[in-house]
Amino acid sequence: MPRDNMASLIQRVARQARITFRSPAGPAFGENLHRLQQLLDEVRAEDLHLAPRGPSAAAAAGGGPPWGGVVPPVSYMHICETESFSMGVFLLRSGACIPLHDHPGMNGMLKVLYGTLRIACMDTLPAGAAGPAAAPPPPAAGSGPCLRALFRSRQHYTPASPPCLLSPHTDNLHQIDAVDGPAAFLDILAPPYDPQHGRDCHYYRLLEGLPAGAEPPALPREVWLVETPQAADFWCGGEPYPGPRVCL
Repeated sequence: MPRDNMASLIQRVARQARITFRSPAGPAFGENLHRLQQLLDEVRAEDLHLAPRGPSAAAAAGGGPPWGGVVPPVSYMHICETESFSMGVFLLRSGACIPLHDHPGMNGMLKVLYGTLRIACMDTLPAGAAGPAAAPPPPAAGSGPCLRALFRSRQHYTPASPPCLLSPHTDNLHQIDAVDGPAAFLDILAPPYDPQHGRDCHYYRLLEGLPAGAEPPALPREVWLVETPQAADFWCGGEPYPGPRVCL
């Protein structure tokens, strides 16, 4: 059964997000961000009227997928959006992956609601950054620009985990994989994506290969990435948000 405070909790999260990201350069930003992180850590799937499932189950319940008979690997439930932040829920089918992508100039917070996610986080490195240079990338005909990055972490997150945080400069690139079943997470981005203001999503691919059966190299480490178009097998459908209404 949903908890008694379910309606007030997601409303409190939204209000705190508005306070926090209204002045991200202000002196109280760190304190406000910490408070938002604490509130987000309390959110559970039942607070948003969600039961563990995947987008395919939702499409079947609604009489079939409206995407030409093909169920999307990921779907999104919009909760609210202002000029300073957006909030919604991403649902991943079992085995689905949100490819490696960036959040230009944005802060973000991700809280798993059900299932298990494997999240790989990276930072872009400026040209001439100190530290050992990564091996030059192999040539790739027709590929986009290459950039150096610091592969910082690869961790598993569950509903018991604290939120995963990203900033404009730390963990700004990440890849999200559903592990051993469907998964869902509450997502806050601040400010929202806006291509007209230079906040467009870019996708990347790691330029390295491992021999079969080899252990992944230790992290953190420098790597090369290549910008790629959005993968043909990845797209995001939409679903109605079933949880308590948020008013801002």
